[in-house]
Amino acid sequence: MQTRIGSVGSLEEGKDPVITTRTSQSKTLPLRALQLFGFFLALCIGFSIISIYTIRRFGIYNTVTTVKSTFVPCAEEPNSLDHWRKPPSSLLHSMSDKELLWRASFAPRIKKYPFNRLPKIAFMFLTKGPLPLAPLWERFFKGHEGLYSVYIHSLPSFKAEFPSSSVFYRRQIPSQVAEWGRMSMCDAERRLLANALLDISNEWFILLSESCIPLYNFSVIYQYIMKSKHSFMGAFDDPGPFGRGRYNYNMVPEVNISKWRKGSQWFEVNRKLAINIVEDVTYYPKFEQFCRPACYVDEHYFPTMLTIQTPNLLANRSITWVDWSRGGPHPGTFGRSDITEDFFKRILEGHQCRYNDQPSSICFLFARKFAPSAMEPLLRIAQKVLGF
Repeated sequence: MQTRIGSVGSLEEGKDPVITTRTSQSKTLPLRALQLFGFFLALCIGFSIISIYTIRRFGIYNTVTTVKSTFVPCAEEPNSLDHWRKPPSSLLHSMSDKELLWRASFAPRIKKYPFNRLPKIAFMFLTKGPLPLAPLWERFFKGHEGLYSVYIHSLPSFKAEFPSSSVFYRRQIPSQVAEWGRMSMCDAERRLLANALLDISNEWFILLSESCIPLYNFSVIYQYIMKSKHSFMGAFDDPGPFGRGRYNYNMVPEVNISKWRKGSQWFEVNRKLAINIVEDVTYYPKFEQFCRPACYVDEHYFPTMLTIQTPNLLANRSITWVDWSRGGPHPGTFGRSDITEDFFKRILEGHQCRYNDQPSSICFLFARKFAPSAMEPLLRIAQKVLGF
C-alpha cells in the first residue's frame, strides 16, 4: 500500500515539475520572438536607409540627367525661327488638301521680316507626266540658284526620273488626277500654290504647263516680275455665249453677273493673291456646283474671285503668249518646223501693253504650246533669240 501510495505520490509529484517547466517555457518564448523580430526590423531599416541613399546618390541623379539631355532639344526645335524660315526639307507629306490649304493660309501680320529674306519666284508646272522641254528650262535656271523654286503637279501614277543634278529632281508634290475644264483642275492649281506657299521666301507664283517656254533670260523675267505692282491674270468681261453665257444665276449673292470674268488659265500672282486663292471657302462651293462644262471653271473661278476681292491688284492681262488664230477649243501647237527667228520676232515684237501703269513693249514673258519636237531647234537658237 505504501508502495502504491508512493508510486501514486511520485506520479503526482512527477506531474508538478512538468507543469512548472511548461509555464516557464511559455514565458521565455515570446521574449525571444520579440528579440528576433526586433533584430530583423532593425536590419530591414538599415538596409532601407542604405538603399535610399544609394538610389538618391546614383540612380535618380543619372536618370534625371538623361531625361534633360534628350528632352530639351525636342522642346526647343519647333520654337526656332528656322522652323518657319526654311522651306520644307521634302515636298512629300501626308497632309490632306484641307490640311494643306489651312497650313498654307498662314500669313505674318508684321510685314517686315526679322531675317534677311531673298524673295524667290515659284515656277509651278502643271503636267500629266514628262517635261519634254526640261533641258531648255535647265539652261534657263542655271546660275540663279536661290532665286527660284520648282514644283511639279503630275498624274499620281507618273514617276519622274530626273538625275540628282536636275532642278526638277524630287520636285513633285503629292498630286491627284486633274481633268480639263473641271474643278479638279483648279484643285491642282491650288495644290501647287499651297505647297509653294510653305516656303516663306516664295514671293511670286507662276503657273506653267509642260509645253511652256521662257521668252527671255532669267534675270529679265525676275526683274520684270519682282518690280511689278500688279499680278498678271486675265480678267475681262465677255458679253458673248462663252463669257456671260456661262453664268448661272444660282451663284448669287456671292457672284453677280456684273462681276463675272473670264481669263487665261495661266497666271502669275504675288504672295498676297496666292493666299487669297488657297484660303477661299466662299466662292469655291458656288463654282464647284454651278460652273461645270460647258462652263469651264479654270477660265472663270480665279479671275472672277480676284476681281471681286482685289481688282486694283490685277493687271487684267496674261504674260503667257498663245496663238488662238487657228480656232478651236485649244491654242495652236508649234513643232520643229515652226522654230525660227522670224517666229520669235512675231511673238516678241509689235505689242503694246501697260506695265506699272506705264506703256511698255514687253508684254509676254512666256509662250505655249510647244511640242517635244521643238526641243532641239529651241536649244540651238535660245542663246541668240532668247538670251540664254
